[in-house]
This record gives sequence, C-alpha cells and structure tokens, in this order.
Amino acid sequence: MTPRLRLCTLGAGYFSQFHYRAWARIAEVELVGICDRNAAAAQKVAAGFPQVRIYGDLATMLDVERPDLLDIIVPPAGHPDAIRAAAERGIAMICQKPFCGALGAAEAATALAERHETPLIVHENFRFQPWYEQLAQVLASGRLGQIYNATFRLRPGDGQGPDAYLDRQPYFRDMERLLIHETGIHLVDVFRSLFGEVEAVSARLRRLNSAIRGEDAALVTLEMSNGTLATLDANRLSDHAATNKRLTMGEMLIEAENGSISLDGNGEIRLRDHGALTSSRIDYAWTDNDFGGDCVYRTQAAAVAAIQGGTTPVNTARDYLTNLRIEEAIYASHNQGRRIVLS
Repeated sequence: MTPRLRLCTLGAGYFSQFHYRAWARIAEVELVGICDRNAAAAQKVAAGFPQVRIYGDLATMLDVERPDLLDIIVPPAGHPDAIRAAAERGIAMICQKPFCGALGAAEAATALAERHETPLIVHENFRFQPWYEQLAQVLASGRLGQIYNATFRLRPGDGQGPDAYLDRQPYFRDMERLLIHETGIHLVDVFRSLFGEVEAVSARLRRLNSAIRGEDAALVTLEMSNGTLATLDANRLSDHAATNKRLTMGEMLIEAENGSISLDGNGEIRLRDHGALTSSRIDYAWTDNDFGGDCVYRTQAAAVAAIQGGTTPVNTARDYLTNLRIEEAIYASHNQGRRIVLS
C-alpha cells in the first residue's frame, strides 16, 4: 500500500476554502500543518482537521513537519520565497496562480525547483473542469473533422459598479493587469489543452469600469498550430444565461468541418452535425460541487496521483511558463497595436 503523503499548506484566504475541502476528500494525503499570518483564519480552517498544527512561520513548519507536499495558496508576491523554502528541503509543491506574479519570477522559481529536482505544479484548474475534458474526448475522436474556429465568451457579470469585486476578491480592483492576467490565462491554458500550441497573438484590451485599475474586457485571437483560430471574447461586466454565473463563467462554441459543438453556462454540451437544423445533447458525468465542476478536487487529485506514481503532470511549472509567455504577447499586442508572432 502506498504511504499517505504528508501535506502542509501555506495560506488561508478566500480561495483556499476550495483547496481545503478538496484535500479533506483525498485519502492519499494527510494534512499535518497550516501556516498563515492570520491566526484566526488558520484556526478556522484547522477546525476541520483535528490533527493539524498551526504555524506562523513557513520554514519552521517545514522543518518540524517534514512534509512530502506543500500547497502554496497565497498571493503571487509570496510564491518565490515559499518555492525556495520547499525546494531547498526537497519538498514537492503545488502553487496557486497567477504563478509568481510575473514571467521573470516564474522562470527563476521554475529553474530553482528543477535544480533541486523537486516537482513544482501550478494549480491551473480550468483544464480539469469536466466539460473541457469531455470536449477534449470529442475532439480526439475526430468526429468533427478539421477544427476551424473556437470562441469562448467570458461573461461572469461581477464587474459592474463602484463596488465591483469588493464582496469576494477586492484585490482585483487594484491589479494593474486584471482580466488576462487573473482570468484570461485560464482560457489560454484551455485552448492549449484542446488545440495545441499558439503561434501568434492579436489582442485589444479595454477598461470599462473606471472604479478599477486594470483591464476588464478583451478580444484576443490566438492562432493555433493546428490551424484553429481560438478567440477569447471576454467581458467581466456582462453576464450570461446560467443558474450559477461562475460555473463555466461563459460559453464556448467550436466550429468544424463536420459540424459544431457548444458549451453553455450550465455545463451542457450540445453537438450539431453539419447541415442539421437541431443539435443533440452529449451526456457525461460530472459533479456540481464547490468551484467549476469540482475542478479544484480534480486538479489536486491528479497532482497527488502524479507525485505518488512518479509521472509528469500536465500542469508543471515548466509547461505553465508557455502560458505566461502568451500572456506577455497578449499585452504586447495590445500596447503595440499589432499581431505578435511567438518564437
């Protein structure tokens, strides 16, 4: 029987709730330590894990608990130091995104982890949402033939008015880069998982709500290596027809040689054959639990399986650097008013 992984965590903020609820369901790990400067927040989390110990200093926790895995759930500014502390002790890591906050810092952190031969996985969870895994299966089957275009319309509807984002993630308001850096990067990763690598980028970004600092709307076209044009039509102010606007956060349409396939805001996938007047629903199993179809649990379970099995996960830090380079190209395309070809 494979021994359980000893797990420590850094962070007890808003999104960490999804991490902790997922960890509680993964039998292959044992949470032994929580570190956060906010003792009250850490105590609240620890109430659900009777055997866990609380720390105010990361190095102390890592030295005392000697974990196999560290989950880094703090803002980007805290990523490099946490990665260094874990890597120097040979501890595998899962790190939240935006990964290290900037490309240069992410490159340095990735190189550091590789020098110490410690796994570093980015908690990029959208590709683990069950509808994208189902779409990937349909595309892999070849049923649609050549893929022409794919469009995702991001419409969470949470960015209107002077109090936008205050109720859940108020730090959004002061981010110099918002929509692409914080949210659009998820769809860049999804497009890569479905269609392959990006060869060129064209982008136009806008700020619609004057109460925030960064961009909250964008039109981005990615030219994929397989010939597909993947478009992110993003707007955080408008919403879409969904019971839970944050379930899929929008709608996707993929158009192809033999028809089209669509994803709606309730996670329903429909396929229409070329020439047909109606579409049919594709039934697939998924759980409407916590965030994004239980994608946090699916992300963490896949990471644990990879670490225990000695395999390479799909969301390594090294691979994630490609997403960050595409992000930089998107901002460069907007700032320079031109199409950017990726090397």
